[in-house]
Amino acid sequence: LCLQVPELEKATVRIRQPERVREIIRSLREQGVAKLQVISDFDMTLSRFGCNGRRCPTSHNILDTSRVVSEDGKKKLKDLLHYYYPIEIDPNRSLEEKRPLMVEWWTKAHELLVQQKIHKGDIAQIVRESEAMLRYRLGDFFDQLHKNKVPLFIFSAGVGDILEEILRQANVFYSNVNVVSNYMGFSEDGVLTHFKGPLIHTYNKNNTVLQGTGYFQQLSTRTSIILLGDSMGDLTMADGVPSVENILKIGFLNDKVEERRRKYLDSYDIVLESDETLDVVNGILRHILTQ
Repeated sequence: LCLQVPELEKATVRIRQPERVREIIRSLREQGVAKLQVISDFDMTLSRFGCNGRRCPTSHNILDTSRVVSEDGKKKLKDLLHYYYPIEIDPNRSLEEKRPLMVEWWTKAHELLVQQKIHKGDIAQIVRESEAMLRYRLGDFFDQLHKNKVPLFIFSAGVGDILEEILRQANVFYSNVNVVSNYMGFSEDGVLTHFKGPLIHTYNKNNTVLQGTGYFQQLSTRTSIILLGDSMGDLTMADGVPSVENILKIGFLNDKVEERRRKYLDSYDIVLESDETLDVVNGILRHILTQ
């Protein structure tokens, strides 16, 4: 397989069942471009986790730490992060236990943001002034998919308005990209008044929040899937696809690598440890798309 996809030789790559992965990639290639779709998380999957030993911001962080949020608001949002993030990534807590706590976190954070009276017109500037960083060679990834007319579905628990603006400023928000995320609702004069439902958090990325979008129904012939995520919650993102024939799950293990490795290797076909690039994904895509 490394002969066909040399990127799999990278030191960051871990695969528990190489034979199985080879089989899936072979099937994806055989089924061809007409059957392929990509489903991806955004924060820490398409965007970077860290740079020079510092954490990169998520789409929520970009808003939380921007000049449009008061010092008091920033402090409260940070307190929420410090309380809930360890719960979110705790390998010893069950999803049943985590779900209500994630709803609690997102709801409180969104309420705090609404209190800030954020203006729609400020979003582009907020993103421009932020330290948002996309993974290395993300442009190649988006370009390959766009050129081959492969749909890219971004399923994000982040802030949709911020996420779209990041893609726009990177010049990769192409027509084949579809985003489902938490979007802000604005008043007539462009002030944030609420977040539109349904609420999407780390652990409900599945059919329950996709009802009524009908997105996967329109793509019912796209039965080959490459799924990209960085958390256990991302594994259910393809649940809405009507009849999956082949699915390759690629997981970015960004944080607490040692203690979470086993769980990731049990759940994802390919695990990329502390890898800030899309090299492996691009290599696999190239192999599948070049006939």
